Amino acid sequence: MAAVLPLADLKRQVRPDTWLNSIIKGDCVAALEALPDHSVDAIFADPPYNLQLGGTLHRPDQSLVDAVDDEWDQFASFEVYDAFTRAWLLACRRVLKPNGTIWVIGSYHNIFRVGAIMQDLNFWLLNDIVWRKVNPMPNFKGRRFQNAHETMIWASRDAKSKGYTFNYDALKASNDDVQMRSDWLFPICSGGERLKGDDGKKVHPTQKPEALLARVIMASTKPGDIILDPFFGTGTTGAVAKRLGRNFVGIEREQDYIDAASERIASVEPLGKAELTVMTGKKAEPRVAFNTLVESGLVKPGQVLTDAKRRHSAIIRADGTLAAGGEAGSIHRLGAKVQGLDACNGWTFWHFDDGKSLKPIDELRSVIRNDMAKID
Repeated sequence: MAAVLPLADLKRQVRPDTWLNSIIKGDCVAALEALPDHSVDAIFADPPYNLQLGGTLHRPDQSLVDAVDDEWDQFASFEVYDAFTRAWLLACRRVLKPNGTIWVIGSYHNIFRVGAIMQDLNFWLLNDIVWRKVNPMPNFKGRRFQNAHETMIWASRDAKSKGYTFNYDALKASNDDVQMRSDWLFPICSGGERLKGDDGKKVHPTQKPEALLARVIMASTKPGDIILDPFFGTGTTGAVAKRLGRNFVGIEREQDYIDAASERIASVEPLGKAELTVMTGKKAEPRVAFNTLVESGLVKPGQVLTDAKRRHSAIIRADGTLAAGGEAGSIHRLGAKVQGLDACNGWTFWHFDDGKSLKPIDELRSVIRNDMAKID
């Protein structure tokens, strides 16, 4: 079973990692206030939607629709809902790391109010993601369009947060080498994935599909990161996080949901290291300057570099610049100059002779990066 941590125990802070991979029982704002500053890498929030349902809803055959009518989704007014939203978002912003991101999912009932408040609190909106439902519930009254989607807001902590995680290359590769779009097609949670009680009824009315959370987590976190879900429900975030090698912390006040989530997460087997390795591109690799090659002895002052066809040549200088024909500059600037171009990638243009053939100096940069990886 997943660990359940009463709020009173969290406030005592027995040790710094008391709350890691646990479900904190209590009010979300109070629990968030007990967590350390800048302690989580990502947040997925599925707050009450404030659906404002008026009376019961029936299908054309007069059978009752199992709609969301729980007490936790009911607010006296928009003002009360806005105050609640502002409180939990402020608390989330404090615990989010400077380079962390937050996801908030909602429907047309609430997502625009949530988005406006997020901007008021200086979150920086990165994307709005449309979750298109393969099998949405029909509009039984026939007076509106069928509600076939929900919206997720993805935001960084503020406009200055540039180092947030976005696994662009992995997403593109998994999408047949096409950029991942902001409209995602998934079915609603149903079948064997939908948790049901002994009475056959849904344990939670708005359980989200694991496939949706898997894409969120794979897109914006790395293995070992900590993901917070302040409205944990039946633990979809925790189950997917555990399977994908991430840590989680959930906050939930309803004991029935906690029991279901705890049992569900306990049954999850994490994937292995090989399966969890995230594909990265050049942009994600550590920066290596050309002078690092000189300082490490991989190339030497006075050594001649040429292009692949030996049409152009340059001498390496001790300060890490190149010189040719009375001109000097970086590997990029001089590469562009000798070709009469505005720009050049010096790492692939300039080559060295290893005694057998010409090879791009980018191979030497890879040697440095491999050494750096061993140190890490």
